[in-house]
Amino acid sequence: MSESIYQFSAVDIKGTRIDFKQYENKVLLIVNTASQCGFTPQYKALEALYRKYQSKDLIILGFPCNQFGQQEKGNNEEISAFCEVNFGVSFPLFQKIDVNGKQSHPLYQFLKKSAKGVLGSENIKWNFTKFLVDKHGHVIKRYSPTTKPEDLENKILELL
Repeated sequence: MSESIYQFSAVDIKGTRIDFKQYENKVLLIVNTASQCGFTPQYKALEALYRKYQSKDLIILGFPCNQFGQQEKGNNEEISAFCEVNFGVSFPLFQKIDVNGKQSHPLYQFLKKSAKGVLGSENIKWNFTKFLVDKHGHVIKRYSPTTKPEDLENKILELL
């Protein structure tokens, strides 16, 4: 598996293009997020994981998406403020993207092909689908929205 996520870049929530090469030798947890979803409280657990393991090279990357029940209607400034005020989010957030369909972000096209979902499906089913990426930029596994961030702690520790 020679392809890695390091070939991609994305624009962060403040408008800066981030080259994923900067995440080399880090374990990544990549999550599509939304502010008005039943799973939105997972922001708190994601932030707790980030604070606990950031110094050991865990990075959580949040990608707001409005494709599921129109649950992320805000603009980038509103999303950023919501996450900071309500959940103290300090991990990197990116600009709102599509994760499915023709306009799907190239990173998500790669993630979906690398770790298929239930019954081999590639499409993301809902907000807070999680992808775990090792220190070499290879996608290890996809986790469903119902998987709590804290339930990934042991797998994250193995990769760190």
